[in-house]
Order: sequence, then C-alpha cells, then structure tokens
Amino acid sequence: MNLAGDDKKATVLGLGIETSCDETSVAVIENGRRILSNEIYSQIQEHAPFHGVVPEIASRSHLLKINPVYEAAMKQAGIQAEDLDYCAVTSRPGLTGSLMIGSQLARCLNMVHGLDLVTVDHIEAHMYAVFLEGKEPKYPFLGLLLSGGNSAIFRVQGPGQMELLGTTMDDALGEAFDKAASVLDLPYPGGPYVEKEGRMYAQKHASAPEEPALFPRILRDYPSDQIAFSFSGIKTAVLQAARKGEDPGRICYHFQKTSFELVTRMLDRAVARTGLQTVVASGGVLASSTLRETLQNCDGRYTILYPEDRKLCTDNAAMIGALGYRLWQLGVRDSLDFAVSSRR
Repeated sequence: MNLAGDDKKATVLGLGIETSCDETSVAVIENGRRILSNEIYSQIQEHAPFHGVVPEIASRSHLLKINPVYEAAMKQAGIQAEDLDYCAVTSRPGLTGSLMIGSQLARCLNMVHGLDLVTVDHIEAHMYAVFLEGKEPKYPFLGLLLSGGNSAIFRVQGPGQMELLGTTMDDALGEAFDKAASVLDLPYPGGPYVEKEGRMYAQKHASAPEEPALFPRILRDYPSDQIAFSFSGIKTAVLQAARKGEDPGRICYHFQKTSFELVTRMLDRAVARTGLQTVVASGGVLASSTLRETLQNCDGRYTILYPEDRKLCTDNAAMIGALGYRLWQLGVRDSLDFAVSSRR
C-alpha cells in the first residue's frame, strides 16, 4: 500500500469488480499491469437453456457468488483489504440489477476499509486488457470492441477519453453468433461451436477452388466515408439458408467470412479517417481463432494488438482494475452515492 501517503508510491494495489452481465469477477492488480488474481465465475450453464442471458437469473447468481469470488481473489493474491489502495468497479453499461451487486461490494469496502472508489466504464475497460500482458500502446489509438452486446470502433485519447467512431446499427456480432448457433441447433454460447463447424467445413474443402460467397456483402451500399456495423441481416440470411437445407458447416464458414470482412473493412475506414496505425481489439468475439487470423492478415496495413490470453478478452475484473488504476493516478475518485447505468 501507499506507505508514503501519496499517489506516487512504487507499488499500488487495486481491486477490480466486474458484474455487468453474466460473469462475477474480482481481481487484484499491481500497478495497473500485473495480475495477482483474477477470479471469474461464469453463469454460462445457468443461461444456456435460454440461449441468452436472463437478467433476473444473472442478478441472483451475482448475489450468491460475489462474496466467495471476492474472498478467493484476495486469498490468491495473498493480501488483506487494508493492503489495497483503490477499488475500481464497473458502473456502466450493463444489466442494472447485476451492476448493483458489484457496486454494493465496492461501497462496503469503502465504508469499512476506506478504499478510494473509482467507477469504470465496462466498454472502455476492454481496451486496457492488453496492458496486463506487457503491451503499451501509445495514445491515441483505435479501439475495436466486438462482444455479445457491442460492436464498435473508438478513438482512444487516454483514460476516460474515448470518441465513438462507429457502432452497430442493430445487433452485436457476439449476439449474431449466438443466434446463428441457435438456428443450427448448436450449443450456447454459439461462438466456439460456429467456429468449429466452419473450420471443419474449410478443412474438408481445402483442396477445392474458393467457392462463391453464400451471403451478400454486409452494408455493401453504405457510404464509404462512414463507419458502422450491422448483423441483423446476416442472422436472417442464416435462418433462410438453414430452412433451405444448406450444409450447416458451409453456413458457419460463410457466416464468419462475411461478418469478419465487415470488421476489417470498417477498420480500414477508421485508419483512413484518423491516420492512426495502432488498433487495440478486445471483447468476447476476439476469443475466436478465425477472427484473430483475419485480423493478423491486416497487420501490414496497421498494427493489431489484442489479449493473447482469451480469458482477458471476455468480461473480467482484471481489465476493470487496469483502467481503474490509470483513472486513480489521474485523481479520479467517486463518492458512495455513485449511480449505475445500463448505458455509457
């Protein structure tokens, strides 16, 4: 902890708390870069029967798991609450009931142990996952977020400074993966299973000439100077292809190819508009090896950074602590009456 009594000490220990959706996570972070613990309880099995997150189930699960997850994180880090300097907690955006559980733990730690409170934007925190692996992108950089609830590109100027360049007009890419999987009777969450089916199809037809696209180019007539995503149309196209009896593997292969082409096209536009040559990517969809390979093919045009550890792509408290550290260093402090919000 801060033995010198100021914010310039050699070692700063921070707690991150993440309960925005369906992961209950608590992490201990040293100097905003080193993970001492990053405990995550995933609710996937609880929501799997519904092929999506049920808010009431999520809130109840957070309430039951938050204390054990906190205790496990502290034990793994080998510290006591008195050793911490700040507590960073997700306050936006997310499911309101879920956010309230994490925020109450943060308030309790402030009242009992006097920890500084720092509220964090969950979306922005994804951009700081790479800092936990020794990567240090220089500001400003482009931030690409692809998750179950968001598909967007930002200009990141610094901690607490993000400019939205383009977002989805309807559905997020992660949600489209889940819908495609549901249509094809694949398990939830859909991403890993859609990727597996697509890879098997690609391997089976590796020696054949490249076949025509199964799905039309997304936003093919969208103005070339604008940035946006849209995945509702390809969800409908997947449903129609399945009803026609199309090979599920072929559907999965072309669903990914078409969706990821839109991602790289919009990144090209963002680079051209801003002149920035570094892209920091994160979000649950970045756990896809197929997407990573697609982005790596762009590396000659600009530098792509993303968490190598796939656990850091999905929702986790370590990224909350990492951003919280930088805000704390800038003097950001929040009071007990901070509010949670479903929006940014």
